[in-house]
Amino acid sequence: MDPIEPQVIPLAMLATEAAETARDGVLWSLASTDLNANLVRFPQGDGVEPHVNDEVDVLGVVVAGAGALLLDGREEPLRPGVAFFIPKGARRAFRATTSELVYLTCHRRRPALMPTRPPR
Repeated sequence: MDPIEPQVIPLAMLATEAAETARDGVLWSLASTDLNANLVRFPQGDGVEPHVNDEVDVLGVVVAGAGALLLDGREEPLRPGVAFFIPKGARRAFRATTSELVYLTCHRRRPALMPTRPPR
């Protein structure tokens, strides 16, 4: 893996540009030797199906929009500025409840996973 240069990422700008062009999914990604980070956007009603990740803890921050995080059977509201921590082994799902949900996740580097989206 090539070394990654230090960088500053304009998350709000990336979210705004994605909303203007109706771009969904992973908007930005970083994979360093130690970390994986992803900025993800889902349109209203879309998200990630319930699943369990037994490999890594995940820290996330909502950048734009609103949604719901289903975390071990309880539903937590998500809005800009809210951070969430999901320990490995917890059952989780995400759903956009407004026109969009944009959030940044960060975790220890591991092989990529592609959780499924709920049916539209």
